[in-house]
Amino acid sequence: MDEAKAQAQAQAQAQAQAQAQAQAQAQAQAQAPAKQQAGDPRYYEMLEQLQAVDFVLVELNLYLNTHPGDLKSIEQYNKLAQERMMLAKSFEALYGPLTNFGHSFSRYPFEWPQSPWPWQV
Repeated sequence: MDEAKAQAQAQAQAQAQAQAQAQAQAQAQAQAPAKQQAGDPRYYEMLEQLQAVDFVLVELNLYLNTHPGDLKSIEQYNKLAQERMMLAKSFEALYGPLTNFGHSFSRYPFEWPQSPWPWQV
């Protein structure tokens, strides 16, 4: 019975999280400025920032695979992961999705086929 309660609580928590995330995304899209063009110099600056943070996250992930008890590195990883989420959200609000398959939201018309894609610059 306790296991069923715990599972129900976990499901309720996951649903509440998903609902809060959907509301936040809807609010962000409503407040988002008009889409900017990829030729904008800020596009390249923001993309470079994202790539730099992604690089460090990959390196920290590899390090933590072999040093899972390194609290300082875990804290650094978590801080950078949060920074990356904010950078990605800002980038996507201005320039469209960084990834597809449901990992990013899209405006109308569907933005993914529009280029350049992040790896093309």
